[in-house]
Amino acid sequence: MADRHQWTEEGAYQVAPGVHRIPLPLPFDGLRAVNVYAIEAADGLVLIDSGWALAEARAQLERSLAAIGGSLADVRRFLVTHLHRDHYTQALALRSLFGARVALGEEERHSIELMLGPAYTPLGAQRARLVSAGAAALARELAEMVGQEPVNAGYERPDEWITAGQKFDLGTRTLEAISTPGHTRGHVVFADTAAGLLFGGDHVLPHITPSIGFEEAPRLLPLGDYLASLNVIMRLPDLTLLPAHGPAGGSTHGRVGELLAHHDQRLAAMAAVLAGGERTAYQVAGALPWTSRQRRLAELDWMNQMLAICETSYHLDLLVARSLAASRLADGVRLYRPASPAAAAKPGRPA
Repeated sequence: MADRHQWTEEGAYQVAPGVHRIPLPLPFDGLRAVNVYAIEAADGLVLIDSGWALAEARAQLERSLAAIGGSLADVRRFLVTHLHRDHYTQALALRSLFGARVALGEEERHSIELMLGPAYTPLGAQRARLVSAGAAALARELAEMVGQEPVNAGYERPDEWITAGQKFDLGTRTLEAISTPGHTRGHVVFADTAAGLLFGGDHVLPHITPSIGFEEAPRLLPLGDYLASLNVIMRLPDLTLLPAHGPAGGSTHGRVGELLAHHDQRLAAMAAVLAGGERTAYQVAGALPWTSRQRRLAELDWMNQMLAICETSYHLDLLVARSLAASRLADGVRLYRPASPAAAAKPGRPA
């Protein structure tokens, strides 16, 4: 596309018969917009994801639905790919007004229950990981920044927890929910194999690599989960990609191949840094370039520094799980080093 941000422009764009892509604004987010997909069902509309619960996003969704002859009252159900606020919170807000049912992957229950609990603090899991990564100063800065945010703002339980393999008969088409943990532990995508479509959420994005394990209750090896989930998608037919961020269209298999190659390269780059001696995840992150512009860690804003350091630690943990590195704890900070030759000769055994 001549303009790489053209996909964010307001409208309702038909991507398949009975399916429209509706970009909604993310005014405080570098991603700029999130795609919501409106599907014509037998009894009204079904939306894949919902946008962030902001007045601007609601007004734009209302205008976009009107352009295809619909309204917010016509939405019967939200099928949400994962719990991040730009995908989930508007569904909850609209449920309270119009009664549409909201469904979310069952493994998101772990984070939702933490967020609704009395002891919840925003970004608690990320702050703890920053400390173990050797970035305690950034963790303290993060605590100060989020300390004034409303706790649990906009979050509630869904009406339904989606199970892996669950099928949704919309009358006009059938969608199958496929469990794709990694971006979050409960992330799901929806496959319409008859129409050749994959509603990919944040699992497969056309222009950026999704963040890993950014949630309140991440699993032990979220990067391992993510790579396994990419291979699940490779075992499906090659469907047309309908992503949550970026233009629709193109080969899902082609993009998955690029994402797998990217993570292989990052794992190799981190192993090369460890060859110079024992390092924290913070130190490894500081030795690597970031984003397509090859920026240094210190050039990133606080949010992207946090994501970069956490993702580095997930890559290093996967190297350890593959016996390509070893680690130890020292005063609450995890230090990584190359695996011994004997350990590296036995792939798959944790060091």
